[in-house]
Amino acid sequence: MPDTEALPSHSNPPPAGPDAIGDGHTTPPMTAPAPPPGAPVEPAAPADVIADAAAPAPDVTADEAPAPPGRSLPRILAVANQKGGVGKTTTTVNLGACLAELGLRTLLIDLDPQGNASTGLGIENRGLELSMYHVLMHEEPLENVVEPTDVRNLFVAPASLDLAGAEIELVPAFSREQRLKRAIDAVIDQYDYVLIDCPPSLGLLTVNGLSAASEVLVPIQCEYYALEGLGQLLRNVDLVKRNLNPTLDLSTILCVMYDARTKLAEQVVTEVREHFGDKVLRSVIPRSVRLSEAPSFGQPITTFDPRSRGAIAYRDAAKEVHASVSS
Repeated sequence: MPDTEALPSHSNPPPAGPDAIGDGHTTPPMTAPAPPPGAPVEPAAPADVIADAAAPAPDVTADEAPAPPGRSLPRILAVANQKGGVGKTTTTVNLGACLAELGLRTLLIDLDPQGNASTGLGIENRGLELSMYHVLMHEEPLENVVEPTDVRNLFVAPASLDLAGAEIELVPAFSREQRLKRAIDAVIDQYDYVLIDCPPSLGLLTVNGLSAASEVLVPIQCEYYALEGLGQLLRNVDLVKRNLNPTLDLSTILCVMYDARTKLAEQVVTEVREHFGDKVLRSVIPRSVRLSEAPSFGQPITTFDPRSRGAIAYRDAAKEVHASVSS
């Protein structure tokens, strides 16, 4: 993939304003004239993992857009981005709650030592008898760690502060990159979706998350700095795919913290869509005070303020994510 600094800046921005959030429609291209009879046809270039991930989006309308590849349940998605403060935990919690609203049994695995995904769902992570630390370091069965939440069909495997030491303790451990995968494999038949909230780093905890997942969901903040580390993240995803998890696929990119009042947010969304095509969800998550307030009450946005713009946007995103499941 080309470096993110090389992203083109000339494109038609999506329409501004609250009503334009998640629109993403573009003008259909003009039809090129047919080549004369007997003209040579240039052969197609060979496929490449990273090049495919960064291929420009075809400029088509919603009706003409190609259907996403059919996926089957259960699905395991790692929510990853090594940059902090880009909405990984907010996306994991609220997307999980919206999938649960659709009647899908969803397990949220908190791999971040800060434990924000756990507290954001009302689970007090101080003094936990069992947590993800015990799953990774002491091979505790995952089913013994899972806690129910106030949201029907939504469950969480909480993190504790002990998880901060797991990065170092895992270094000499046998099969250190596959511990989470083995734990999930034992319970995967009980869930439709497993969302893994990865820490903002590219250490062994994130590698465990990527090794266990079948797909990667990347939230991208609609600001310039959020684009800078994207190339490195994709290179690491490709590295894990080649060495640990051949089925890993960057399937979903979600633009978050979108401020319709700024040109920069419009440009970031447009450039990301041009480079990643239909991997980018049409739904865009707006910057919202209500989204920021919800974790302090230990609730996802769907129960804290079900009619807010953030709740509506995450519901639309959840429907898009699930729409790729083949019936």
